[in-house]
Amino acid sequence: MSVSPSFEYLEKLRDFFYGMLELRDRLRERGFNWPRPYEMDGIVTGTVKVKVGFPSMLRNGVIMDVTNVEQAQIAEEAGAVGVMVLDKLPYDVRRAGGVARMADVKVIEDVMRHITIPVSAKVRIGHYYEAFILEQIGVDLIDESEVLTPVDEQHHINKWLFAVPFVNGCRELCEALRRISEGASMIRSKGEAGTGNVSEAVKHFKVLYKAINELYAAYRDGDEEKLRTSPGSARYPLSW
Repeated sequence: MSVSPSFEYLEKLRDFFYGMLELRDRLRERGFNWPRPYEMDGIVTGTVKVKVGFPSMLRNGVIMDVTNVEQAQIAEEAGAVGVMVLDKLPYDVRRAGGVARMADVKVIEDVMRHITIPVSAKVRIGHYYEAFILEQIGVDLIDESEVLTPVDEQHHINKWLFAVPFVNGCRELCEALRRISEGASMIRSKGEAGTGNVSEAVKHFKVLYKAINELYAAYRDGDEEKLRTSPGSARYPLSW
């Protein structure tokens, strides 16, 4: 389809919807009771299918780090698939030192009111109450992030307790499987946030993909011994 017919089609579609709106207004003036929207009482939220399906829609897109509404609006106009609301950008976190926390709730809510793309926010590792707050205000995705100051050095949040999906970072396959077993819906690389050293993120991805490809090759070749002895496979069953 060439460009000109495409625009003509969009113009016809626009005219159709404007006509529907005018019809609605005329019916309302005549006292017509407009049908109520479909009741959603039977809809179930927070299922594994929903929690995994939503992050997959962000695949191959860019989620921009922002600290205010203006930055979020610029990110949306530039084509970002989502924004991550932070108290400080990773570079500023490293420079300032001290304790890095979840972003201010008012800032997150302001961003949610002013843009239409998904809004995410970071919580400290192991900090359940920050995650509960973010779930209550309605963020679309929570990042349990190593960029912020950890609350628990040993244990991450049990993400199965939440309806909102979580994303976690990893450096290799075993770490990724641990986070998935805790309920993570999406995995990202860790890298070295705030340094500009992209090679660290590339290295983590290569290590992760190498381990996945080796296990897939063993599965394809029927090498059960290698599958049993692979790191992490005993505790975290692999499915293909």
